[in-house]
Amino acid sequence: MLAFVFLAGWSLMTVAMMLPTSIPLLDMFSRVARSRPDRPLLIALVVIGYLLVWTAVGAVAYIGALGMRAVTASSDVLSANGWLLGAATLFLGGAYQFSALKYRCLDKCRSPFMFVMEHWSGTHHARQAFRLGLRHGLFCVGCCWALMLLMLPFGAASLGWMLALGIVMAVEKNVSWGRSIGRPLGVVLLLLGLVVALRLDTGIW
Repeated sequence: MLAFVFLAGWSLMTVAMMLPTSIPLLDMFSRVARSRPDRPLLIALVVIGYLLVWTAVGAVAYIGALGMRAVTASSDVLSANGWLLGAATLFLGGAYQFSALKYRCLDKCRSPFMFVMEHWSGTHHARQAFRLGLRHGLFCVGCCWALMLLMLPFGAASLGWMLALGIVMAVEKNVSWGRSIGRPLGVVLLLLGLVVALRLDTGIW
């Protein structure tokens, strides 16, 4: 039951945060398929494939959270220092902003026309539309998974935090200068991780 509730909440969060960042690709696909009478169905299949990938990521995150909870419960150090999880998540999110994999995936997300042309040949329409959504979801995960994980310790129930992260990911993927904010954002996250670690560890918070 708890897993279902988590995945339902994760799916809603994905719809709210990630699906809007893919509007340019959906718009491009809609134009390419505009002559087809089943265009609404094809667009729906792209969305379903995309959301399915992120739901799978949510399942992995849930299993990881259970594992982390078990490790924390068996460790006196982690039990007494809950701030470690928040600091580690910020460090991970910041470090990933400097990875080559992130930018390879980001470049795919930032080129909706090329992406559609690479994955849409106009045959086996329903199957290709679904696979296009899956593949776009995979690249989107490769681009944004570390930022999405920040929702777990810092604000899965915070609309403000959700909105802020959603805007950052939308800018990265869709604004002309968005690619350039990745590394500065990484620096900010690393500094925030350091602040959380130092302030909580020394008892200031």
